[in-house]
Amino acid sequence: MLTACAHYAENVPLHTYQPDSGYMYPAPLETQEQDKLFIALAFSGGGTRAAALSYGVLKELNATPLPGNPGFTLLDEVDLISSVSGGSFTAAYYGLFHKEIFKDFESRFLHRDIQGELMRKLYNPVNWFKLASPYYSRIDLAQELYDKTVFNSAVFENLVQEGRHPFIALNATNMTTGAQFTFTQPQFDIVGSDLGQFTVGRAVAASSAFPFLLSPVSLLNHPSPDQYALPLDVVNGLKDFGINNRRYFWALNRAEYQNNKAGHPYIHLMDGGLSDNLGLRYIIDEYECASGLLFQRKAAMQHLVVIVVNAKTQPLESLDRHEKPPGLMDVAYKTATVSMDNYSFETVQAAKELLSNSIKAGQNVAACQKILDTHGSDGYRIPETGHNFDVHFIELNFLQVKDAALRKKLLALPTNFSLKPKEVQLLIDTGKSLLGESHEFEDLLQTLSQNHEGK
Repeated sequence: MLTACAHYAENVPLHTYQPDSGYMYPAPLETQEQDKLFIALAFSGGGTRAAALSYGVLKELNATPLPGNPGFTLLDEVDLISSVSGGSFTAAYYGLFHKEIFKDFESRFLHRDIQGELMRKLYNPVNWFKLASPYYSRIDLAQELYDKTVFNSAVFENLVQEGRHPFIALNATNMTTGAQFTFTQPQFDIVGSDLGQFTVGRAVAASSAFPFLLSPVSLLNHPSPDQYALPLDVVNGLKDFGINNRRYFWALNRAEYQNNKAGHPYIHLMDGGLSDNLGLRYIIDEYECASGLLFQRKAAMQHLVVIVVNAKTQPLESLDRHEKPPGLMDVAYKTATVSMDNYSFETVQAAKELLSNSIKAGQNVAACQKILDTHGSDGYRIPETGHNFDVHFIELNFLQVKDAALRKKLLALPTNFSLKPKEVQLLIDTGKSLLGESHEFEDLLQTLSQNHEGK
């Protein structure tokens, strides 16, 4: 009887569909000062290592004055943080508590042995009855720990009520499709659920549910409200097979939740790093899709800044030193992580190429329009494509550390949720110095200063 009582926290159904309600980025205004300088951050996975490194970057942004705006820093201008796994702890905490993060995040998370606390909960006889239930597992213990001791049991409705920048996109991976799953109301609309009552701790648990160590987070795929219909982006994307395959599969992975609810009554989510270990894919999609929050703000943008905080390491490998084939656990671990590391490089390149092509498209349109203005007489205006704003793409990783000994030490740090205080401080300091010493970051500050002086 005790076993039967234990069940994971279910996501509640959405009874009434309201397209402009819930946790989503606000609709663009005709003139939006906030969008002129649009800063998007991507926080990678990597346990406490990733959380501490991204926290150091936040500290450096908060210490950098915004040119021409006394009392404001670059951190005040951050509009979006997309994160996976360890980076989601920092992103979610900042989203909920804003600059209070600099007072207590280190003590409430970074300097704790979260891994040890989870193990003690697992071995606590009080929890054995719950864990015997097929509907309650290790990830539910983790969620309870995160909710209670890190995020104050906050739900996404708290983020809506605060109405604060930046927008936080916590990303997990659908085990069945391998596609990214982002905790936003538009994503929850498709699965007929109200994200507002969902706890932030459970979303972070899904984002950081590393295979084998933690079990998946399960969701119910509820029937959609009568008023709901698939977004136009998804409907049009389903027509793009053979024309734009990437957009087709993006749309297919979303439509499947709606069009085949009988075949997918449940959704099981694992670590966001399995589909994108940088948190960068969400930013790319939001830039490419017509309903995306970056796409809709291109006209208002003057500067787009993308900062990728990549906590990827290069631990020493010993597998190739032995004739005996690796064991089951080694194979399982490498299977889960090799694609993460290789895919991260491809994701960065895809983002750079996307922005580069967009720049060229914008330049071509501007050049053609100039010719028409010079030689034409009917005042025809070419529909704008691409963009007419400057882009600053800043990637930060341990390979950029100049000191060889320090670089080697950072690259050897483990991926877990328990680091020594000296290691945590080293990571925080590294995040600050990597951003502060970045040439691309210096170019950004110089551009912003010049623009202010020009006014």
